[in-house]
Amino acid sequence: MNRNGRLWRFYLAHERLLLGLTVVVLFLVAWEGLGRGWWADGLTPLLGRSAEALRLKPIFVSSPSAVAKAAYRLYFVTGEIWPHLAASGLELVAGLAAAIVVGIPLGLVAGRYRLLSAALEPFMSAFNATPQIAFLPLIILWIGAGFGARVLIIYLLTVVPILINAHAAVRTVDRRLLQVAHSFGASEARIFRSIILPSSVPFLLGGLRLAIGRGMIGIIVGELYGQAIGVGLMINRAGALFQTDKVFVGVLTIVAAGLALTEVVRRIERRVELWRASGLEGGG
Repeated sequence: MNRNGRLWRFYLAHERLLLGLTVVVLFLVAWEGLGRGWWADGLTPLLGRSAEALRLKPIFVSSPSAVAKAAYRLYFVTGEIWPHLAASGLELVAGLAAAIVVGIPLGLVAGRYRLLSAALEPFMSAFNATPQIAFLPLIILWIGAGFGARVLIIYLLTVVPILINAHAAVRTVDRRLLQVAHSFGASEARIFRSIILPSSVPFLLGGLRLAIGRGMIGIIVGELYGQAIGVGLMINRAGALFQTDKVFVGVLTIVAAGLALTEVVRRIERRVELWRASGLEGGG
Protein backbone atom coordinates (compact mmCIF):
# COMPACT_ATOMS: atom_id res chain seq x y z
CA MET A 1 0.00 0.00 0.00
CA ASN A 2 2.85 2.32 0.86
CA ARG A 3 4.54 1.51 -2.43
CA ASN A 4 1.31 2.18 -4.33
CA GLY A 5 0.99 5.48 -2.51
CA ARG A 6 4.51 6.51 -3.55
CA LEU A 7 3.78 5.56 -7.14
CA TRP A 8 0.56 7.57 -7.08
CA ARG A 9 2.33 10.62 -5.66
CA PHE A 10 5.04 10.27 -8.29
CA TYR A 11 2.37 10.12 -10.99
CA LEU A 12 0.58 13.19 -9.66
CA ALA A 13 3.86 15.10 -9.45
CA HIS A 14 4.76 14.26 -13.05
CA GLU A 15 1.30 13.75 -14.55
CA ARG A 16 1.71 16.16 -17.43
CA LEU A 17 5.06 14.69 -18.46
CA LEU A 18 3.96 11.07 -18.13
CA LEU A 19 0.74 11.52 -20.06
CA GLY A 20 2.53 13.45 -22.77
CA LEU A 21 5.24 10.82 -23.12
CA THR A 22 2.66 8.02 -23.24
CA VAL A 23 0.73 9.69 -26.05
CA VAL A 24 3.93 10.39 -27.98
CA VAL A 25 5.15 6.78 -27.64
CA LEU A 26 1.78 5.38 -28.76
CA PHE A 27 1.76 7.75 -31.73
CA LEU A 28 5.29 6.74 -32.75
CA VAL A 29 4.48 3.04 -32.47
CA ALA A 30 1.36 3.48 -34.59
CA TRP A 31 3.32 5.50 -37.15
CA GLU A 32 6.16 2.95 -37.24
CA GLY A 33 3.61 0.19 -37.75
CA LEU A 34 2.13 2.01 -40.73
CA GLY A 35 5.58 2.54 -42.23
CA ARG A 36 6.74 -1.06 -41.72
CA GLY A 37 3.40 -2.61 -42.64
CA TRP A 38 2.75 -4.21 -39.23
CA TRP A 39 -0.94 -3.28 -39.23
CA ALA A 40 -1.44 -4.25 -42.87
CA ASP A 41 0.12 -7.68 -42.32
CA GLY A 42 -1.76 -8.28 -39.09
CA LEU A 43 -5.17 -7.25 -40.46
CA THR A 44 -4.89 -8.90 -43.88
CA PRO A 45 -6.61 -12.11 -42.67
CA LEU A 46 -9.59 -10.00 -41.54
CA LEU A 47 -9.72 -7.23 -44.15
CA GLY A 48 -8.12 -8.89 -47.16
CA ARG A 49 -6.58 -6.63 -49.80
CA SER A 50 -8.17 -3.53 -48.27
CA ALA A 51 -5.68 -3.85 -45.39
CA GLU A 52 -2.97 -2.60 -47.78
CA ALA A 53 -4.35 0.90 -47.21
CA LEU A 54 -2.61 0.68 -43.82
CA ARG A 55 0.80 0.21 -45.45
CA LEU A 56 2.46 3.57 -46.12
CA LYS A 57 4.80 4.01 -49.05
CA PRO A 58 8.22 5.42 -48.02
CA ILE A 59 8.24 7.78 -50.99
CA PHE A 60 5.28 9.65 -49.51
CA VAL A 61 5.59 9.21 -45.73
CA SER A 62 8.66 8.10 -43.80
CA SER A 63 8.74 6.18 -40.51
CA PRO A 64 10.11 7.24 -37.10
CA SER A 65 13.08 4.88 -37.37
CA ALA A 66 13.97 6.20 -40.84
CA VAL A 67 13.63 9.78 -39.60
CA ALA A 68 15.88 8.98 -36.62
CA LYS A 69 18.52 7.49 -38.93
CA ALA A 70 18.34 10.53 -41.21
CA ALA A 71 18.63 12.87 -38.22
CA TYR A 72 21.70 11.03 -36.94
CA ARG A 73 23.28 11.25 -40.37
CA LEU A 74 22.47 14.96 -40.85
CA TYR A 75 23.56 15.96 -37.34
CA PHE A 76 26.50 13.70 -36.54
CA VAL A 77 27.80 12.08 -39.73
CA THR A 78 27.66 14.66 -42.52
CA GLY A 79 26.83 17.68 -40.31
CA GLU A 80 24.83 18.99 -43.25
CA ILE A 81 22.10 20.52 -41.10
CA TRP A 82 24.28 22.74 -38.91
CA PRO A 83 24.89 25.54 -41.45
CA HIS A 84 21.15 25.56 -42.20
CA LEU A 85 20.35 25.79 -38.48
CA ALA A 86 22.83 28.61 -37.99
CA ALA A 87 21.36 30.62 -40.87
CA SER A 88 17.75 30.09 -39.76
CA GLY A 89 18.62 30.84 -36.13
CA LEU A 90 20.28 34.12 -37.10
CA GLU A 91 17.23 35.12 -39.13
CA LEU A 92 14.90 34.35 -36.22
CA VAL A 93 17.01 36.26 -33.69
CA ALA A 94 17.30 39.30 -35.96
CA GLY A 95 13.61 39.39 -36.87
CA LEU A 96 12.39 38.73 -33.33
CA ALA A 97 14.78 41.27 -31.83
CA ALA A 98 13.57 43.94 -34.25
CA ALA A 99 9.95 43.08 -33.39
CA ILE A 100 10.68 43.39 -29.65
CA VAL A 101 12.53 46.68 -30.04
CA VAL A 102 9.68 48.19 -32.07
CA GLY A 103 6.61 46.39 -30.73
CA ILE A 104 7.07 46.71 -26.97
CA PRO A 105 7.81 50.46 -26.72
CA LEU A 106 5.23 51.37 -29.37
CA GLY A 107 2.55 49.19 -27.77
CA LEU A 108 3.21 50.50 -24.27
CA VAL A 109 3.20 54.14 -25.36
CA ALA A 110 0.07 53.66 -27.47
CA GLY A 111 -1.69 51.95 -24.58
CA ARG A 112 -0.73 54.78 -22.25
CA TYR A 113 -1.88 57.73 -24.38
CA ARG A 114 -5.48 57.74 -25.59
CA LEU A 115 -5.01 59.78 -28.76
CA LEU A 116 -2.08 57.69 -29.98
CA SER A 117 -4.04 54.53 -29.18
CA ALA A 118 -7.01 55.74 -31.20
CA ALA A 119 -4.75 56.55 -34.13
CA LEU A 120 -2.88 53.24 -33.99
CA GLU A 121 -5.71 50.79 -33.25
CA PRO A 122 -7.15 50.69 -36.82
CA PHE A 123 -3.73 49.82 -38.21
CA MET A 124 -3.15 47.15 -35.54
CA SER A 125 -6.53 45.57 -36.25
CA ALA A 126 -6.01 45.65 -40.00
CA PHE A 127 -2.49 44.29 -39.79
CA ASN A 128 -3.57 41.55 -37.40
CA ALA A 129 -6.31 40.47 -39.83
CA THR A 130 -3.91 40.48 -42.79
CA PRO A 131 -1.82 37.37 -43.56
CA GLN A 132 1.63 38.95 -43.55
CA ILE A 133 2.95 36.13 -45.74
CA ALA A 134 0.98 37.72 -48.58
CA PHE A 135 3.55 40.54 -48.55
CA LEU A 136 6.40 38.14 -49.36
CA PRO A 137 6.27 38.56 -53.17
CA LEU A 138 6.33 42.35 -52.72
CA ILE A 139 9.21 42.12 -50.24
CA ILE A 140 11.23 40.04 -52.68
CA LEU A 141 10.39 42.53 -55.43
CA TRP A 142 11.54 45.45 -53.27
CA ILE A 143 14.68 44.11 -51.57
CA GLY A 144 15.36 40.75 -53.20
CA ALA A 145 15.33 37.26 -51.68
CA GLY A 146 18.37 37.59 -49.43
CA PHE A 147 18.89 37.69 -45.69
CA GLY A 148 17.09 41.02 -45.31
CA ALA A 149 13.91 39.74 -46.93
CA ARG A 150 13.75 36.71 -44.67
CA VAL A 151 14.36 38.81 -41.56
CA LEU A 152 11.65 41.25 -42.66
CA ILE A 153 9.01 38.56 -43.11
CA ILE A 154 9.84 37.17 -39.65
CA TYR A 155 9.62 40.69 -38.25
CA LEU A 156 6.22 41.29 -39.84
CA LEU A 157 4.89 38.02 -38.44
CA THR A 158 6.22 38.52 -34.92
CA VAL A 159 5.70 42.24 -34.32
CA VAL A 160 1.90 41.95 -34.40
CA PRO A 161 1.35 39.76 -31.28
CA ILE A 162 4.04 41.65 -29.38
CA LEU A 163 2.53 45.02 -30.25
CA ILE A 164 -1.04 43.99 -29.48
CA ASN A 165 -0.13 42.38 -26.14
CA ALA A 166 1.94 45.38 -25.09
CA HIS A 167 -0.94 47.68 -26.00
CA ALA A 168 -3.43 45.54 -24.05
CA ALA A 169 -1.08 45.25 -21.07
CA VAL A 170 -1.24 48.96 -20.27
CA ARG A 171 -5.05 48.78 -20.16
CA THR A 172 -4.85 46.28 -17.28
CA VAL A 173 -2.68 48.46 -15.03
CA ASP A 174 -4.45 49.37 -11.81
CA ARG A 175 -5.63 52.96 -12.30
CA ARG A 176 -5.41 53.60 -8.56
CA LEU A 177 -1.66 53.07 -8.70
CA LEU A 178 -1.40 55.60 -11.52
CA GLN A 179 -3.50 58.12 -9.58
CA VAL A 180 -1.34 57.70 -6.48
CA ALA A 181 1.82 58.13 -8.57
CA HIS A 182 0.41 61.32 -10.10
CA SER A 183 -0.61 62.66 -6.72
CA PHE A 184 3.01 62.31 -5.54
CA GLY A 185 4.25 64.14 -8.64
CA ALA A 186 5.89 61.16 -10.34
CA SER A 187 7.16 61.82 -13.85
CA GLU A 188 5.93 59.85 -16.85
CA ALA A 189 9.30 58.16 -17.17
CA ARG A 190 9.14 57.01 -13.55
CA ILE A 191 5.54 55.80 -13.98
CA PHE A 192 6.55 53.74 -16.98
CA ARG A 193 9.59 52.33 -15.22
CA SER A 194 8.06 51.58 -11.81
CA ILE A 195 4.39 50.78 -12.56
CA ILE A 196 3.50 50.18 -16.20
CA LEU A 197 6.46 48.05 -17.25
CA PRO A 198 6.43 45.67 -14.22
CA SER A 199 2.65 45.24 -14.52
CA SER A 200 2.94 44.51 -18.23
CA VAL A 201 5.61 41.79 -18.02
CA PRO A 202 3.18 38.80 -18.05
CA PHE A 203 1.42 40.18 -21.13
CA LEU A 204 4.72 40.89 -22.84
CA LEU A 205 5.92 37.33 -22.23
CA GLY A 206 2.61 35.97 -23.52
CA GLY A 207 3.06 38.00 -26.69
CA LEU A 208 6.60 36.73 -27.01
CA ARG A 209 5.40 33.11 -26.84
CA LEU A 210 2.95 33.77 -29.66
CA ALA A 211 5.65 35.56 -31.63
CA ILE A 212 8.03 32.60 -31.40
CA GLY A 213 5.49 30.31 -33.05
CA ARG A 214 4.84 32.80 -35.83
CA GLY A 215 8.57 33.35 -36.24
CA MET A 216 9.03 29.63 -36.94
CA ILE A 217 6.46 29.93 -39.71
CA GLY A 218 8.37 32.92 -41.05
CA ILE A 219 11.59 30.89 -41.22
CA ILE A 220 10.02 28.20 -43.38
CA VAL A 221 8.08 30.54 -45.64
CA GLY A 222 10.89 33.05 -46.10
CA GLU A 223 13.41 30.38 -47.05
CA LEU A 224 11.20 28.73 -49.64
CA TYR A 225 11.96 31.58 -52.02
CA GLY A 226 15.47 30.77 -53.15
CA GLN A 227 18.78 31.32 -51.39
CA ALA A 228 21.36 28.66 -50.73
CA ILE A 229 20.95 27.96 -47.03
CA GLY A 230 18.37 27.56 -44.28
CA VAL A 231 16.19 24.82 -42.78
CA GLY A 232 13.22 25.89 -44.89
CA LEU A 233 15.27 25.58 -48.06
CA MET A 234 16.54 22.16 -46.95
CA ILE A 235 12.94 21.02 -46.42
CA ASN A 236 11.89 22.36 -49.81
CA ARG A 237 14.72 20.66 -51.68
CA ALA A 238 14.26 17.36 -49.84
CA GLY A 239 10.55 17.40 -50.67
CA ALA A 240 11.28 17.98 -54.35
CA LEU A 241 13.56 14.92 -54.31
CA PHE A 242 11.00 12.79 -52.35
CA GLN A 243 13.43 12.51 -49.40
CA THR A 244 10.60 12.33 -46.87
CA ASP A 245 12.85 11.32 -43.98
CA LYS A 246 14.94 14.45 -44.52
CA VAL A 247 11.79 16.57 -44.73
CA PHE A 248 10.63 15.24 -41.37
CA VAL A 249 14.05 15.93 -39.82
CA GLY A 250 13.79 19.56 -40.89
CA VAL A 251 10.19 19.93 -39.75
CA LEU A 252 10.81 18.25 -36.40
CA THR A 253 13.91 20.40 -35.88
CA ILE A 254 11.80 23.53 -36.30
CA VAL A 255 9.14 22.09 -33.98
CA ALA A 256 11.71 21.17 -31.33
CA ALA A 257 13.32 24.61 -31.47
CA GLY A 258 9.93 26.31 -31.17
CA LEU A 259 8.92 24.12 -28.23
CA ALA A 260 12.23 24.73 -26.47
CA LEU A 261 12.03 28.51 -26.85
CA THR A 262 8.37 28.53 -25.81
CA GLU A 263 9.19 26.47 -22.72
CA VAL A 264 11.95 28.91 -21.77
CA VAL A 265 9.50 31.81 -21.96
CA ARG A 266 6.89 29.81 -20.04
CA ARG A 267 9.37 29.15 -17.22
CA ILE A 268 10.18 32.85 -17.10
CA GLU A 269 6.44 33.54 -16.88
CA ARG A 270 6.13 31.20 -13.90
CA ARG A 271 8.98 32.95 -12.11
CA VAL A 272 7.37 36.31 -12.80
CA GLU A 273 4.04 35.06 -11.45
CA LEU A 274 5.70 33.83 -8.25
CA TRP A 275 7.54 37.13 -7.90
CA ARG A 276 4.33 39.11 -8.38
CA ALA A 277 2.41 36.90 -5.93
CA SER A 278 5.10 37.22 -3.25
CA GLY A 279 5.23 40.95 -3.84
CA LEU A 280 1.47 41.25 -3.36
CA GLU A 281 1.57 39.11 -0.19
CA GLY A 282 4.44 41.17 1.18
CA GLY A 283 2.60 44.36 0.36
CA GLY A 284 -0.50 43.04 2.12
